[in-house]
Amino acid sequence: MALLEIKNLTVAFDTSVGLFKAVDGIDVSVEAREVLAIVGESGSGKSVAMLAVMGLLPRTATVTADKMEFEGLDLLTMTAQEKRRIIGKDIAMIFQEPVASLNPCFTVGFQIEEVLERHMGLRGRAARDRAIELLALVGIKDGADRLGAYPHQMSGGQCQRVMIAMAIACNPKLLIADEPTTALDVTIQKQILDLLVRLQAETGMGLIMITHDMGVVAETADRVIVQYKGHKMEEADVLSLFENPKSNYTRALLSALPENAVGDRLPTVSDFVFEPAPGV
Repeated sequence: MALLEIKNLTVAFDTSVGLFKAVDGIDVSVEAREVLAIVGESGSGKSVAMLAVMGLLPRTATVTADKMEFEGLDLLTMTAQEKRRIIGKDIAMIFQEPVASLNPCFTVGFQIEEVLERHMGLRGRAARDRAIELLALVGIKDGADRLGAYPHQMSGGQCQRVMIAMAIACNPKLLIADEPTTALDVTIQKQILDLLVRLQAETGMGLIMITHDMGVVAETADRVIVQYKGHKMEEADVLSLFENPKSNYTRALLSALPENAVGDRLPTVSDFVFEPAPGV
């Protein structure tokens, strides 16, 4: 049984000109100990699909699916109370823009310890010790001193590590990482990616990596879903995707990599007509 299984997911938003489908009938599944990359350009519906799983979309969104199950539990029919027991504990998410995602009014220690208190029942010294342990796990060695820091007093890379510490605090079975290296310099990007892959390997959790970076896909993924304008264009294991892409859109993404430039020009999306791969 898949850890997460989604069939025919559609997410539509009520706008002034009618319903806009940000996600249009996609299927997603991920197993424990697997790294699934969901790749596509900005606006392809990658983040929206995963926010639907987390139940974090605004009320203007209409979410429908034939199936949305986590370990056999129906996420669509769960009550809000039942879902709160899972979200943040068994399913966790690292959001884009860590500085914006952390609350600027509270110390990072308070924010990590709040997760531990809500989902693990830890308080006081036990929560503090676990928070320091988590910070060390994500590469912040002076954790005891950093607990009292506010997000604006830390670098972008450090804030991203704090976000990861919060996400893994309860040993989730599934971790969703939404563009986890956005706005970080190249050296920090590699450190964050290495950290996520190491944590995934050590804990055996499923990892969904949302990205538009084909280099990240090549480095981290076991399997890849390619999305374009809310549609799934292709799904394949990472080696097959790079060696023998089936959809024009995947070929467009790969041809736009700098190493594939012809002369001084890279192809643009307007050079291609996009159709899903056969059977998708």
